[in-house]
Amino acid sequence: MQNIFQSVIEDIHDKLDSFSDNYGIDTYGCDLHNELCNMDYFIIGTYQAKEFLGGHVFDAIEMIKDYEQFNFGEVTTDLSEPERVVNMLAYIIGEYVLAKSDHLQDKWDERLTADDLTKIAEEIACINSTKLYNEAA
Repeated sequence: MQNIFQSVIEDIHDKLDSFSDNYGIDTYGCDLHNELCNMDYFIIGTYQAKEFLGGHVFDAIEMIKDYEQFNFGEVTTDLSEPERVVNMLAYIIGEYVLAKSDHLQDKWDERLTADDLTKIAEEIACINSTKLYNEAA
């Protein structure tokens, strides 16, 4: 699962680092997770999703079930659809990733500038995926 965490970290970092796509600019800090992890698909296609999950499919399903039960009181993700599983997993991991940014926490109720996004990207680039996975598990 560490490789899945690393892929999500890299995806978020790449989005923040790519000013041409304007991910997060002028977004409130509290909305950055939604902007980065919910406005676009992490993986498109059933085959690609199955390949990405590999032998971690049951770990992914368990993580989604625990997250949704805790946050919503029920499981709403269609766990029979690999693409939905991967994208929800990326959403959940993205929440863990962004929670590690002290700068984002400081800017939670403010609109983010390009400078803010650069600082957040720098913090995210330093995240150890193995450590983050162990904390989340």
